[in-house]
Amino acid sequence: MLITEDVREAVDGIPDGATVMIGGFGTAGQPVELIDALIEQGATDLTVVNNNAGNGDVGLAQLIAQGRVRKIICSFPRQKDSWHFDERYRAGEIELEVVPQGNLAERIRAAGAGIGAFFTPTGYGTLLAEGKETRTIDGRNYVLEYPLRADVALVKALRADRVGNLVYRKTARNFGPIMAAAATTTVVQVSEVVDVGTIDPEVVITPGIYVDRVVRVSRTVARVPEQEVGQ
Repeated sequence: MLITEDVREAVDGIPDGATVMIGGFGTAGQPVELIDALIEQGATDLTVVNNNAGNGDVGLAQLIAQGRVRKIICSFPRQKDSWHFDERYRAGEIELEVVPQGNLAERIRAAGAGIGAFFTPTGYGTLLAEGKETRTIDGRNYVLEYPLRADVALVKALRADRVGNLVYRKTARNFGPIMAAAATTTVVQVSEVVDVGTIDPEVVITPGIYVDRVVRVSRTVARVPEQEVGQ
């Protein structure tokens, strides 16, 4: 377990070509400082798994703007401020895999839970199901989906103890817990690191067994205002 206050150390060693899960639902729970550190670190040719394709000019959007993302797997690639993704996609410079939001969450969860595959009705009969195995079960049509794993997960939590147990703040929790379980290496930015035993076990959301690196990031330097929903 690495505990540090240096975001550069937290993302050290992430290689070119890695698959990186990035938590967040829009800006809620997005680990902006870790993404900035990844930009500075220089890894490129990345496959990114996220709910959307970046907002504005910071965080994931900036990673895309710098041409560091080869492929993005997400549910909502287009929003009013996803101009960096739009530009790259229209130029043929980034690959897109659209996954319905529920399927995205379940594919990530399945990877962490050791599930080999699952059938879901979502997407059946649409372009998203083309080329996939289908089956009729009890009169209903289903599509076979496979787990989604990553080399690295970048996650934002509220608090960690010194063995990596995590708690989140409200809707900032979103994809964090399932991404932490689905990655080989999980890197978490938090506002506070506390002693073991300080966090009530009953409120731990992500057990420390899933966490490899923790970096404390002061709230005063956070680039997403705390008053935003879920922050």
